[in-house]
Amino acid sequence: MSKEGQEISRLYTVPLAKAWLSPKKRRTVRALNMIREFTKRHMKPTEIKIATGVSEFMWERGIEKPPRRVTLLMEKDAEGVVTVSLPPT
Repeated sequence: MSKEGQEISRLYTVPLAKAWLSPKKRRTVRALNMIREFTKRHMKPTEIKIATGVSEFMWERGIEKPPRRVTLLMEKDAEGVVTVSLPPT
């Protein structure tokens, strides 16, 4: 039984502590790239779309102080497009 063509929705806590190894002025950019890498590794997408809410949450404290970890909702549709968003509160 193949899982292709099915919608998948998962909740992940993405560790971003290694972003702090980057120079101060690149940490949030690196953290967003780490989210993309995590999504590729775990969801096997054809395309990744990061919601504006996630981007705003990451940039809230500026470029030098991204969060150490973030909980994200990843939804994969039938075409393989993964949408990354913040979970409902």
